[in-house]
Amino acid sequence: LTVVAFGTSAPELAVSVGDVIRGSDEAGAIALGNVVGSNIANILLIVGVSALIAPIAVGKRGFRQDMGFMIGATVLFMAIAATGQLGRTSALALLFGLTLFLILSLRRTDADAPEIDTPNLSVPIALLYFAGGLLITLLGARFLVKGAIGLAEDMGVSQAVIGLTIVAVGTSLPELVTSVLAARRGHSDVALGNIVGSNIFNIFGILGATAMVKPIPIPAEIVAYDNWIMLGASLVLIGACVTHWRISRREGAVMLGLYGAYIVSLAL
Repeated sequence: LTVVAFGTSAPELAVSVGDVIRGSDEAGAIALGNVVGSNIANILLIVGVSALIAPIAVGKRGFRQDMGFMIGATVLFMAIAATGQLGRTSALALLFGLTLFLILSLRRTDADAPEIDTPNLSVPIALLYFAGGLLITLLGARFLVKGAIGLAEDMGVSQAVIGLTIVAVGTSLPELVTSVLAARRGHSDVALGNIVGSNIFNIFGILGATAMVKPIPIPAEIVAYDNWIMLGASLVLIGACVTHWRISRREGAVMLGLYGAYIVSLAL
């Protein structure tokens, strides 16, 4: 919910902040499409693929709090989006939500922390890994945004649509790898926690940080359509979780089908 989720959301952060710093006639469209599209892909695509590999057991402990934060973040963003702009005041509200989520999550996990394997790295080596990973992420984000803008211009579609599809799936690849590996190794709590935490961080953290850099105008098509798909996907995930407290292969297949239908709807 925290370390893994935030780490796998680093590409979304780099892409979204880079998009608004770059500035254009559609500045912020890729940033918003990236976050909304990533949240949809995280649930329907990544949870779907992970459940097909191995059914995902859902822990009841903390379920209400975690899912409540995910739905709360989604609804809060939808309310802000309805105003047509994500300004710095709204950004502060989102960042406050992230802070509250972190405090409650860390307080809960400290009480019953599981045993995990940790790499035996010296501080200099750990810093080298961190700096190298950050540099690669930033360079990758720059190329991804540049390529996405070129695709939007060549295909004659809006940058928001490119952000919702190609950029969103591209920046969600770390979540896909993490959740699939976790599912294969039987760590379903990591697979699901990664997705829920990433979706919370994408809205509270990434949109909050991005709008603090520069207020973002919100495309009307995202307000009218994609935000509702994001909310619907979140409700589908909750429904799948509380059904026998596991996400079955059949439910995973349904999620993949819904994601395919969403992509087709954007193409049409």
